[in-house]
Amino acid sequence: MFVTKRFTLITWLLFSTLSMSAQTVKVKKENSNVKGEVAEGYAVELEGTLSDVNTSFVKFLKIYGKPKQSEGILILAEPVINSRTYTNPVFAVVKDNGKTSTTWIGIKTSAWPADDAAAVSKELEKMLYDFGVKFYRDKIQVQIDETNRAYQAVEKQKQRLVNENKTLLTKIEDNKREKIQLEKALANNKLENELLLKKIEKNKLDQDSVAIAGEQIKKVTELHKERQRRVN
Repeated sequence: MFVTKRFTLITWLLFSTLSMSAQTVKVKKENSNVKGEVAEGYAVELEGTLSDVNTSFVKFLKIYGKPKQSEGILILAEPVINSRTYTNPVFAVVKDNGKTSTTWIGIKTSAWPADDAAAVSKELEKMLYDFGVKFYRDKIQVQIDETNRAYQAVEKQKQRLVNENKTLLTKIEDNKREKIQLEKALANNKLENELLLKKIEKNKLDQDSVAIAGEQIKKVTELHKERQRRVN
């Protein structure tokens, strides 16, 4: 009963996960106030807690440099984008919306050369989209790992039950053989009992015959003794 309830729960959890709609990453252009100045960039809203999204985003940004957190703002001091190192920083912020979190990344375009600002801005949009896709795929991978562990648990339990069934079938065969042997033993015991009863009956008759013969011999002996006394 416990095993059935356990795997029913696992199945329900798996199918409830599958019933969720696939997430879509939508990046939008958005400005943000960074230390009193307007920075142009892009934002994406993701289904995840502030802690989870921030941890994943920091890890993601390490591909492009060494992010440092300052007053709630992530700063890439010398970002490496498309194999080129820039001297101007890239800024990023993760905000908590309750059930979702908004990730923003951008630059202060006024501090950048126009061509560089346009090129980097375009790359930042792509970076943010790639991060959103990676974030959701990583979350789904966790679910895949969970389902794999559940599958392995089911397979392990299945194999245990198969082995248990083999053991039970072997015991049944042993029990059948033992039953046959016991039935044969009982039949032999019955025959032996009947034979012993017959021997006991014959023994009783033989005892009676011997007793009668003994009495007759005793009488003959007395007659011989009487004849012996009469000799003179």
